[in-house]
Amino acid sequence: MARRNIGPLSVVPLGDSAAYVEFSETLDLEVNSVVQRLGLVILKRNVPWVRDVVPALGGLALHFDPDHAEFPGKPLEEALALVVDSMKTALAAKDNPGSEVVLPVCYEKEFALDLAEIAKKAQVDPEEVATRHAAAEYRVLMMGFAPGHAYMGGLDPKLTVPRRSSPRAVVPAGSVAIANEQTVVYPYAISGGWNVIGRTPMVLFDARRQRPSLLWPGDRVRFRAITRAEFIKMAAGQ
Repeated sequence: MARRNIGPLSVVPLGDSAAYVEFSETLDLEVNSVVQRLGLVILKRNVPWVRDVVPALGGLALHFDPDHAEFPGKPLEEALALVVDSMKTALAAKDNPGSEVVLPVCYEKEFALDLAEIAKKAQVDPEEVATRHAAAEYRVLMMGFAPGHAYMGGLDPKLTVPRRSSPRAVVPAGSVAIANEQTVVYPYAISGGWNVIGRTPMVLFDARRQRPSLLWPGDRVRFRAITRAEFIKMAAGQ
């Protein structure tokens, strides 16, 4: 049960076939937990004109089928009503435990592009940055930015640093990075402005797999430090 009242603050259109229902304008782990449970509740209701429900950090998007015979004349109002009607069930439900995932990460200098700078900002040794990062348990809050790109909460407050002032045009696949109160793993080589502190040899996203994304909202994630030699061996076996 939530420790306080949690409910929708607003609903806004996302084009002509979706709506976003906002619960919080800032990162709130309790709100995120409720939003994830709410998304599952609404999906299970199988509303004919709702194609999909996508949880975000502080709200959720409902995607509509405007061509469905039961599509309402006022979809924003109906979407909000659906959310409100589902809230009681979502609040009473237990947290979706998700899966437990352990990701091996090499924090050595070759892969930790911003480790020294982060250590300086946090006023700790680089080794302590890696130790603190690997000691925490994270929860996948949402998928975003790119397929397989999981945003995770649970970062040690000591490691809270802003995004890089100058984003990189290409961040190597598997790069583990932090910014503000979260950590991410880049699923493939893409641009990004988060602070890179290591790299995993695991493949985060593969469209050929039955479940393409290795991580999913609600998953509990831990990072396990490995050596460069272990990284190379594991990467070769992928």
